[in-house]
Amino acid sequence: MSIKTILVPTEQHDLMTSTLETAVLLARKFESYIEGFALRPAIDNFVAMDPVSSMAMATVKQNDAEAAKQSRASFESFMRDRGIQRAGDAKSPSLSYGWLEAAPDGDDFVGSYGRVFDITVLGRPGDNPQSPRMVTLEAALFESGRAILIAPPSPPPRLGENVLIAWNCSTEQALTTQLAMPILRRATRVTVLTVEGGTVPGPTGAQLARSLQLNGIAAEPVTVSPERRTTGETAACRLLRVRESLCDPGGPSGAGAGIRCRRRRGEFDGNRPDAGGGAHGTLHRRRRRCARP
Repeated sequence: MSIKTILVPTEQHDLMTSTLETAVLLARKFESYIEGFALRPAIDNFVAMDPVSSMAMATVKQNDAEAAKQSRASFESFMRDRGIQRAGDAKSPSLSYGWLEAAPDGDDFVGSYGRVFDITVLGRPGDNPQSPRMVTLEAALFESGRAILIAPPSPPPRLGENVLIAWNCSTEQALTTQLAMPILRRATRVTVLTVEGGTVPGPTGAQLARSLQLNGIAAEPVTVSPERRTTGETAACRLLRVRESLCDPGGPSGAGAGIRCRRRRGEFDGNRPDAGGGAHGTLHRRRRRCARP
């Protein structure tokens, strides 16, 4: 099991550099192929919000075409600067990149096209207008059926060496853990974190850790009390403590980047970490100070 194909939807936002850096870090670990395409909001969305004249619509299309050219230029320049070669016509297993020309507009394409990639790398959504959009992340989570790697605001120096799994006993968490197995097998440390009161009925964190150990992964189960915090806040604080205790500027992979996968829309909850290193959503939304023991 490996990660050989990586999809990176590309648009002009503040986290694009970090997103590309994270994708390259992952690709170097597995000698993967990285493919980019120009991500643009669907023109229909503009029409639904405010009917426009044909002249204005032509301007929107022209601006979209220019933005797509800029996205491609930025993507390809980034790859060349890091010594990554363009993929040829042959199916090369080595580290390489490619570009999908004339991709359809709209975020739905992120989810549908992501179904034929091992993983999609996206920037962490934010409240700033120049941040990645939440609708893009949701399209990938709910529609691709594959793993999603959420890049942190600043690119990590390393990726996947120290991994925390926020275990809530759910079907979605089990699927995400399975999708993350290529990373878990290469990690030097794996912590299975269970927050008391933050689970559904199912196998315990200790049982998951045992399963991972039988797969040759050095996993350690840890159970903590929420101490008046939400499950997501508790997991986020645990991530920060592990990071500080190791004096590791990269921290655990989940402190910056995290893998997620969702199967049902109705269960999406950004305040609950539900994936390997999945506390990133809570770190973004809530900044409550961690209580020290």
